[in-house]
Amino acid sequence: MALMPVSDALALVLDGAAPLPEEKVALDQAYHRVLARDVAALRTQPPQPMSAMDGYAVRAADADRAHAKLKVIGEIAAGRPFDRTLGPGEAARIFTGGVVPDGADAIVIQEDTIADGDHVTITEAARKGRHIRPAGADFHEGDVLLKAGRRLSDRDLSLAASMNYPELPVHRRPKVALLATGDELVMPGSNPGPGQIVYSNGYALRALSRAEGADPIDLGIAADTLDSTVAGIRRAREAKADILITTGGASVGDHDLVKQALDAEGVDMAFWKIAMRPGKPMMHGRLGQMRVIGLPGNPVSSYVCSLLFLVPLIRKLVGLAQIHPARETALLGRDLAANDVREDYLRARLEVRADGALVATPVTHQDSSLLGNLALSQALVIRPAFAPAASAGSVCEILRLPD
Repeated sequence: MALMPVSDALALVLDGAAPLPEEKVALDQAYHRVLARDVAALRTQPPQPMSAMDGYAVRAADADRAHAKLKVIGEIAAGRPFDRTLGPGEAARIFTGGVVPDGADAIVIQEDTIADGDHVTITEAARKGRHIRPAGADFHEGDVLLKAGRRLSDRDLSLAASMNYPELPVHRRPKVALLATGDELVMPGSNPGPGQIVYSNGYALRALSRAEGADPIDLGIAADTLDSTVAGIRRAREAKADILITTGGASVGDHDLVKQALDAEGVDMAFWKIAMRPGKPMMHGRLGQMRVIGLPGNPVSSYVCSLLFLVPLIRKLVGLAQIHPARETALLGRDLAANDVREDYLRARLEVRADGALVATPVTHQDSSLLGNLALSQALVIRPAFAPAASAGSVCEILRLPD
């Protein structure tokens, strides 16, 4: 069977994927969620002209010179508007956030005044409009300030609150179920026996899924039997998972049962084996509305495939417009040999030279089981299939790893 190019495999994974339905969530639960529709302001902010400083509300015509003396007719605090109109020769004590009274058109800060009983002397001339925040200085009712497809930041939540929204319409989070397979796997904290290894893949994949806006579901570890693997797949369906991720058992050995189990459950397989390194034995299919991605068991292969395939799929389902991790260019830090039929994703360390150039140096050992190298890397150097040999200092394409 010919190996499928990475671009073709990604197109099949994303085929037909669309943002999940809308739901409303409280502001405190909306951080990092993606807006399902445009959000327009429900109010004008500020709703009325307000003082930007502590001082006195005046008519600029009465206080256009130093030593002008005005009668103080009241006091205005934030949240307690003044019910009188300021007349000629009058002033009102006002505090930051107070509503500017009718008749006033300037604020004189308290440092530029001398108070004397019920009068105040102006020591610096007022200027019309100074220290006043006009109505609508921030936004007006009906202004669309947050657009559909926006991933909400902490500042967005503050803005939405000011727009008078207690909750926001966002796309539902996709449920990503993770099923590990393999008799050799034991949980962290165990004492591995002969031939056993500590299970690690799920921790990175659940964290990656959560960071991208999904709700991960841990289905545990399935034994190397068809019944156990099938049972795990059924648990994903019962949980109404949007995506099922399996790790391990995707190769061609007698104990690699994931494909058999998926076939037995009626999964419509789109592909099995792709032309990339690491990650050749990845598979993809669908079971009703549930999308299935079968990942290799080696931790680096599992992670790199998730970054390239799972991340764009989650982003598509949560409603983001930009779904592909950004790529950029750098200079190679060492020579690389010519490539073969598979697209390479080489773990690399990044540094910025004194001249500002970004340098990506692939680590020496690229074995797909080496988590230490992955953890110390900051990027993947992307080498197309059949790429010619490349020398240190030549331009390469990179994909930064998440922080």
